[in-house]
Amino acid sequence: MINKVEGNIVKKKSFVFAVRIVKLYKYLCEEKKEFVLAKQLLRSGTSVGAMICEAEHAETKNDFKHKIAIAQKEINETLYWLELLQETDYLSKEQFESIYQDATEIIKLLTAIIKTTKSDLNNG
Repeated sequence: MINKVEGNIVKKKSFVFAVRIVKLYKYLCEEKKEFVLAKQLLRSGTSVGAMICEAEHAETKNDFKHKIAIAQKEINETLYWLELLQETDYLSKEQFESIYQDATEIIKLLTAIIKTTKSDLNNG
């Protein structure tokens, strides 16, 4: 159901992002001894790609839109945890900006997919 080109891009970016999140989780636990916020970040940051994979096999266009919307909510939550980790000095400015930029790219892609899907649903 996903546009093939757009779908592959968001799926690839969300997987690479999830890998970065797992590595960041390990860093936060091992180096910074931070476990609670790190676990929240791990949960939301890795669920984005999982929801995108679920959307690929959605039963209807509405189901697809719903799953992509959940992925959008998860990446938005991830942005929150990243901001909190940076403001509480668990992440350096450089660490934060690098991964935050990736998350922002993903949220923009998901927003575009949702808009296109809504338009398709309204026109067909």
